[in-house]
Amino acid sequence: MYIIFMTYLDTIKELEIVMNRKIIDIPKRVRLWTVEYQSKNFLPKNMILTGLRGIGKSTFLLYHAQKSNKRMLYFSADNPNFSGENLYNLVSAIFIEGYDGVIIDEVHFAKDWSKHLKSLYDDYPDRNVWASDSSSLILRQGTADMSRRYVFVHMPFLSFREFLYLETGVEYECVDPFNFKKLPLEPNAKILSLFEEYKNHGTRPFYQEKNYYERSLAILEKTLASDVSFFVPHITDDNLRLMTSIVGTLSKAAIPRLQVRSLCADWNVGTDKLYQLLEVMEAVGVLKIIRFKNDNKAKSSGAKIFFADPCLYSVLNGNVGNQRESFVVTLFQESNYSVFACKDETEGDFLISKKTGNLQLGTNPIIKIEVGGKNKEPKSSDWVIKDNSDYPSSNGIPLWLLAMSW
Repeated sequence: MYIIFMTYLDTIKELEIVMNRKIIDIPKRVRLWTVEYQSKNFLPKNMILTGLRGIGKSTFLLYHAQKSNKRMLYFSADNPNFSGENLYNLVSAIFIEGYDGVIIDEVHFAKDWSKHLKSLYDDYPDRNVWASDSSSLILRQGTADMSRRYVFVHMPFLSFREFLYLETGVEYECVDPFNFKKLPLEPNAKILSLFEEYKNHGTRPFYQEKNYYERSLAILEKTLASDVSFFVPHITDDNLRLMTSIVGTLSKAAIPRLQVRSLCADWNVGTDKLYQLLEVMEAVGVLKIIRFKNDNKAKSSGAKIFFADPCLYSVLNGNVGNQRESFVVTLFQESNYSVFACKDETEGDFLISKKTGNLQLGTNPIIKIEVGGKNKEPKSSDWVIKDNSDYPSSNGIPLWLLAMSW
């Protein structure tokens, strides 16, 4: 073990420098979900934090490492300087150096990551191991015996409430849009103007940095080229171009659906491969596939397909109506609702059901939702979510209010 420690001594010193740079770069205002997490939840000794790229996972982990009064060391498994290292040996050397814990970003890039994480948990029961990953697929692959060792934590998109805090420094209360006594704030012209900014670029904290649109496209490209290909065996350049074509098609489509047969014919790809690509594009956070209730088919393109990040429609100059529906889907899902498509669109757009405990999806009462602009009628829905609207009505919820849910 001493030999292993000496082998990694220079690497550890380099990692210390990298971590110090990261800490200096933490903004003065970090998103409220990060600040409030420990007061609302027990911060696990061993956890895996999942969330899309640019959502703020590294900041979350570094912020709480600084608050923990423990000596923690950060590194990213997708850093080419460390990606070839044996994860168990590297972390063991870090512990021998006297660190109380480690933070491992993008852990799935480390070879045999799940095996090493399990061994680290078993062999160092007094140390903290915090890992993060940008893909929910990490919950499906290599998780045997992981659930009893590590707590999985999902980081949501930035809410409008958090966006307001980052922009103004004012903390507003969370609100249940279906049940509240008073509005958390008055929807004046300034607030509604900020909400328009939020819809265009506010779902990830890096919007505060320069070149938001360029960086968003770079994240999309890296996700398709790196994350998808990591999970899909035998992916080809044509498959990558097909996924790019799917993104382009969905950004402009008036109706958020894909023509599976046409895509397979145009790209000379089998339906099994196409469904596999769609499944992984959903799992890595590019798409959201909305199905009809009780649609349990393993291979399906769903009833509607949206971008997982609604701001991507603005980046790609996409369809405004689809962006609006994408926001509604995302906001409800991040608020712990199951979302299904209505089979009869003359009655509404979506069916939602609150997830509670171990109840299966959709076993709670179903709420029928219609989505539209400020003059949208509810049809036969229970509620209509209205964009470009200020105050709620008897059965109308402004979109900005829905975005104050967390």
